[in-house]
Amino acid sequence: MKLPIVGTLDERFFMHRLRSTSIGGLAAVVVAAAIFFYQLLGSRVIRWDLFAIVATAAIVKMSVLVWYRMND
Repeated sequence: MKLPIVGTLDERFFMHRLRSTSIGGLAAVVVAAAIFFYQLLGSRVIRWDLFAIVATAAIVKMSVLVWYRMND
């Protein structure tokens, strides 16, 4: 694909974008989990919003993993 301002975009660009998005998403989940456990262990408060983020990420990750395993 050739864009007038950016230039030619090849498969390396798309793979780098895919990897950076994946790493960014995982980093956000790790931060949410760290804050959740800090609140849980430090002040004995359960933050359900942070738990929901971590649980959703885990469920989606495992569901996609199983789906790819069965269909690829």
